Amino acid sequence: MKLNFLYSNIQADVAAIEEELRRAVASEQAPLIEEAALQLLDAGGKRIRPIFVCLTARLGQFEWNQVEQAAVAVELIHMASIVHDDVVDDADVRRGRPTIKSKWGNHVAMYTGDFLFAKSLEYMTKILNPEAHQVLSNVTVELAVGEIEQLRAKYNFNQNVRTYLRRIKRKTALLIAASCQLGGIVAQLDPKMHRKLFLFGYYVGMSFQITDDVLDFTGSEKSLGKPAGDDLRQGNITLPVFFAMEDEAFRVKLRGITEQTTKDEMQAFIAEIKASGAIKKSEAVAESYLQKAIAILEEFPPSKELKPLKQIVQFLDKRKY
Repeated sequence: MKLNFLYSNIQADVAAIEEELRRAVASEQAPLIEEAALQLLDAGGKRIRPIFVCLTARLGQFEWNQVEQAAVAVELIHMASIVHDDVVDDADVRRGRPTIKSKWGNHVAMYTGDFLFAKSLEYMTKILNPEAHQVLSNVTVELAVGEIEQLRAKYNFNQNVRTYLRRIKRKTALLIAASCQLGGIVAQLDPKMHRKLFLFGYYVGMSFQITDDVLDFTGSEKSLGKPAGDDLRQGNITLPVFFAMEDEAFRVKLRGITEQTTKDEMQAFIAEIKASGAIKKSEAVAESYLQKAIAILEEFPPSKELKPLKQIVQFLDKRKY
């Protein structure tokens, strides 16, 4: 589900970015990679990262070409991470469609992910400000570290919440933070202001991932594009699970989960997580991050350009998908 319906004034921008993404993945030399990448593009997505680039750029003076290059670069990085994730998780479905890994195999999927990362670098070379390069390169390193952390932490029911928060910071929040800051950088905002946008994006990103982790237990298979509870079945311990594991007996029971755990068995675990109050506790944490994001926006001079940023926070607070 895309978010651009909220902002009629950037619908044209998002459409242009979508078209540029299609041009970015086109490859006469590697038509199979192009086909695989287009399948992921056609599956859709919220495009929240390029939208943040567009919205934060409107807080200053910008050239559209620079905004577009930054927006496409961050989305390509996100797409690459998704493709690699699906290989690591052995996922067959993404956004309700077959994954690249399931349709073409691990080798094609990994090279498609590498191709998308390389294309993001190509787009970033067109950004004239070296600080933008530094921001995105730092975040890309952290993203890779976060992926390794998640892999090492699978089925470890003795880890603590701090490791989870650090992991989602690296895997999700920092790229959203970078998207917000890049908009400010290409719009030539004062460094103090675009660094505030990074912090705003970080808080939004933390809330975004926690909400995703809640929806993994509360959403339907149709809305999620994958079976409910699939993250837990894959061994990923998320915030609702941490809260539910405050009951030691439930923690012990969870150790029996494997990739072979059936849907019916997962439904029983999901029911216990819901009954524990873990969902409401997790939602409260997500809400607290959004309130911090709003507080950052209050530090900016009042302007009409801030309104859509506040709207997107309100949308994320209420989203069900």
